[in-house]
Amino acid sequence: MAKIIDGKAVAARVRAEVAAETAKLKEQGIVPGLAVIIVGDDPASRVYVNNKKKACAEVGFKSEEFALPADTDQSELIALVKCLNERSDINGILCQLPLPKGLDDKAVIKTISPAKDVDAFHEENVGKIMVGEYDFLPCTPAGVMELIKESGVEVAGKECVVIGRSNIVGKPMAMLLLHQNGTVTICHSKTANLAEVTRRADILVAAVGKAKFVTGDMVKEGAVVIDVGMNRDENGKLCGDVDFASVEPKCAAITPVPGGVGPMTIAMLMRNTLTAAKRQNQVSDEAYEK
Repeated sequence: MAKIIDGKAVAARVRAEVAAETAKLKEQGIVPGLAVIIVGDDPASRVYVNNKKKACAEVGFKSEEFALPADTDQSELIALVKCLNERSDINGILCQLPLPKGLDDKAVIKTISPAKDVDAFHEENVGKIMVGEYDFLPCTPAGVMELIKESGVEVAGKECVVIGRSNIVGKPMAMLLLHQNGTVTICHSKTANLAEVTRRADILVAAVGKAKFVTGDMVKEGAVVIDVGMNRDENGKLCGDVDFASVEPKCAAITPVPGGVGPMTIAMLMRNTLTAAKRQNQVSDEAYEK
């Protein structure tokens, strides 16, 4: 019987830690502030933004939402980001993706100050992750690392396989596993003999965006399986990239969908925003912990 890694419980613990640190910052007159930009009326984006605002309230942050119409032009969006870069009461800025057609998300990300880039998408922060000297980590991969830690498995020396090579999850995920001395393979649509590769994995991270893509015959006995996917199955029910029914019996530990990686993403966003507030107000970790 696999251990079911409870992302809700781990996320709640992270948020509680952030809330406790935020209370200490407030004693110094510092209130972390997060600005969230949403363009258009994509229903999924609206759900994510509402969840982020709720999390901010829970940990004691100030949050500001900037809801722009779908026909907003690029110059207006860039001007808003530049304005937020200059505001001392805003420590983190994120622009909810995807943007409506006609808007350049790369240009927007590039405009966000690296010091306020709490999604860790800016090329400067991506570079810092590559060399292992980062302030922020992308929220989903950082959350995955917390869940692997929760499984009790040491990454060092393990065969780690990441399915998916996106800039948001796959690539940074591989780097974080590498920084913890895992032996890492990234698989993608051109990978030959995929199942042979995944069966070598002691730690398997699925971030491919295809419902129930990873099946039991693709998984090594006793592996830790982390499911980043969020899809709908043939019955319209939420499911991940992993076929839980066939994979779970073979695992040492596995994350469910929902209730696994999802809650961690927003929890790590809160942690990044707290870090940004501390850096921008020159609050050292050493002084902070005294």
